Amino acid sequence: MLELLPMVFAAPGEAVTRARGLLEAGAPPLHASVAHQVIGIWQRDFGDLRLALRHLRRARDLAARADSAEREADVLATLGVALVHAGRTRQGLVAFERGVARGSGHTRARVLYRRAYVWWVLGRHREALEDVRRAIPVLRQAEDVIWTARALTLRATVHLALGAVERADADFTAAEALWDTTGQEHDKADAVESRGLAAFRRGDIPAALRLLAEAEERYAKLDTPTFMLNIRRCEVLMAAGLAPEALAEADAAIAELDGLGGQSTRKAELLLVAARAARLAGEAHTAIARADVAVRLFAGQRRTWWETHARLVLIEARVAAGRRSGRLVADAAAVAGRLAAFGSPAAPEASLLAGRIALALGWTADAERHLAVAARSRHSGPPLARMTGWAAQALRSRAAGSGRGVLEACRRGLDVLDDHRTTLGASELRARATAQGAELAALAQEAGLASGEPRRLLVWSERWRATVLSAPPTKPPADPALLSGLTAFREIAARAEEARQEGHPVPALEREQRRLEREIRARTLRLRGRSPGGGDRFEPGRLLARLGEARLVELAVLDGRVHVLLCGQGRVRRFEAGRLADAVAEAEHVQAGLRRLAHPGAAARLPLVEAAGRRLEELLLGPAARHLGSGPVVVVPPGSLHQVPWALLPSLRERVLSVSPSAGSWLRARETEPPPGGRQVLVRGPGLATGGAEVPQLADRYEAPTVLEGPDAHVSRVLRELDGAALAHIAAHGAFRADSPLFSSLTMADGPIVVHDFERLDRSPYRIILSCCETARFASVGADELLGLVTALLPLGTAGVVACSAPVNDEAVVPLMLALHKGLGAGLSLAEALRDARAALPGDATHQATGWAFSAFGAA
Repeated sequence: MLELLPMVFAAPGEAVTRARGLLEAGAPPLHASVAHQVIGIWQRDFGDLRLALRHLRRARDLAARADSAEREADVLATLGVALVHAGRTRQGLVAFERGVARGSGHTRARVLYRRAYVWWVLGRHREALEDVRRAIPVLRQAEDVIWTARALTLRATVHLALGAVERADADFTAAEALWDTTGQEHDKADAVESRGLAAFRRGDIPAALRLLAEAEERYAKLDTPTFMLNIRRCEVLMAAGLAPEALAEADAAIAELDGLGGQSTRKAELLLVAARAARLAGEAHTAIARADVAVRLFAGQRRTWWETHARLVLIEARVAAGRRSGRLVADAAAVAGRLAAFGSPAAPEASLLAGRIALALGWTADAERHLAVAARSRHSGPPLARMTGWAAQALRSRAAGSGRGVLEACRRGLDVLDDHRTTLGASELRARATAQGAELAALAQEAGLASGEPRRLLVWSERWRATVLSAPPTKPPADPALLSGLTAFREIAARAEEARQEGHPVPALEREQRRLEREIRARTLRLRGRSPGGGDRFEPGRLLARLGEARLVELAVLDGRVHVLLCGQGRVRRFEAGRLADAVAEAEHVQAGLRRLAHPGAAARLPLVEAAGRRLEELLLGPAARHLGSGPVVVVPPGSLHQVPWALLPSLRERVLSVSPSAGSWLRARETEPPPGGRQVLVRGPGLATGGAEVPQLADRYEAPTVLEGPDAHVSRVLRELDGAALAHIAAHGAFRADSPLFSSLTMADGPIVVHDFERLDRSPYRIILSCCETARFASVGADELLGLVTALLPLGTAGVVACSAPVNDEAVVPLMLALHKGLGAGLSLAEALRDARAALPGDATHQATGWAFSAFGAA
């Protein structure tokens, strides 16, 4: 009969079915006690907590009627856990006291293990370690493999909460070896989940995502809810810069838990996670609401450790909402003291918060005291903890008026984050991780500006700009599941597009497409990066030597204002221009104007667009526009200005002009050697208004180009031919996905080719021309990173790209492309050929707007 109890975590459904069968058959009290306990455990962990308490109380009463002290002790422990999860902490602890008193030997050890678990739930980690320390030797002596493995897993989890990652790893390893000898499938899934948590605490986000995904698959086979997994995955998503996704998952889990009538303790933890995610996602008022409820729930559950962490998030959210007061300083300091007493790794974060608020109020002595405490974490612990310490040290130095100290702290902190980012293989994660260094980068730029040395400001502007482009992303392995997922995604997307064109609704196909996108993205996010170290440090002297007669204009934004760093003639000069917000708004007006000019009959809008171009020049270049010289110009804008059509600005309109995400990216492109062989690849996708009319004419201009059109222009063939080509021209429908930029696509014969496909190339084409709409649109993420088609190509060996930032008139594109290739045939660079091609276009509004919409990126 007792074999039903371990079955709850091996085959939960079968265990409950057999338990109900026993009760229906009128089992005697001892056996009925076990049956009710089994159903109670299932309801406690996977269902309605109210039903769980009803069954467990019945199990307790039946055990007492059977006069079995050991049976009663075991049920009391199970009931104690359920009461604590229901928020009835005092009653739960009383049940444990009775259970410890009633049980003996092996049974008492199991009771102690479960009380240790409850101490962990309550955040009382020292008591948890003491009880599990007493339980493990007895369980081992009894050769109780299952409960010994559970106790080791619990001890490891407590060690993680206290920041002792190495001790946790040792216990997880020992527990895993024991689980391998059992059939406890739910416990095994929990062990994999716990290893994912350990990987996260070490700072290994790809491994954490992979292990949590494996745990989720195991739970799905058992058809059991996964609320603890939701909490842990949300923590990993937040650390990966995916706070909006973490908030959505936490809120969905809360709704599901409420629907089940599940554990009050889990709801409080989910609310805490949701509050943190909302704060990181910039939704301060949502964070305040979630954190306030979490604080009240934790307080009612007598979970002081958790309540203190929730109070930290509540204070952070209030500060994010613009509140500053002496009361908040005191509250943050009190929270920091309590967290330090608990041994929580979050204590430095609270001290940093108290210091920040004090600085904002001008309380320098108080700020120094709190920041000094936070700064102690800069030399040890996981990457983000050290980042907290270096941020505190930088703020201390700024308050002390030490610009050198600020720069040193920022350098050390960003080096930590650099090493962390290199462990991430996915370009999306590397881009989003830069947000964690935004404060340090801003402090360093502020110190660079205060120094009065434009070169120093340039170095720090480059230090955290477009860092994803500094190295190729990790090439996905030959993963059959990933490859089949991409193929299935392509087929579904093609079927959906065909159905739309025929006027049919496609909700089922769209749902399947979104599912496949999630699966593909999840697999790519788990890729590990290269080892830390190395990296190409930016040197202004190298840039100035390479520029020659050209000028490089890097736009840095400090306190919302654009600062122009004009590089050339052996020096760097700084000019102050307009406000960034005004420039972004003007750029949006220009984009709207270009969209209208793509349609014949909108010529009356041309003067308005040209006037907006003049206003943009004043906002973005200011007095620097008069010092550009007569040579080529390279513009390096921040991510928020990626949609500016730079050729529209009067001082740039007739120039050889290229755009680069960073000065370092331009240097790498300039030094990229073309591949041997000089292959040209011309691709024509389906459904173009002009039929890709330029492609046949271009085919006649080159000696032996590879031309892919019709059924030959399928994704696998196109990728194969693009790999290592000297020049590629792709005429195909382009689609930008702001919601998921790595699924931005070009339409081929068998469906879309997406950024994830391009990242599989060994080397992308040396030069690539994308003659379709919106291929130069990007999503701005992280500190100052861009994700999109162009930025996927630049780290993979492409030295130059011509692409379009707005919808354009298809017919007007054809003469522009023909003129562009004529210039390339004459030996011009992409930027030179594009300038001449614009000049060769007819003078009507539609053709002019088409020329302005295209930009040359890179340096080829």
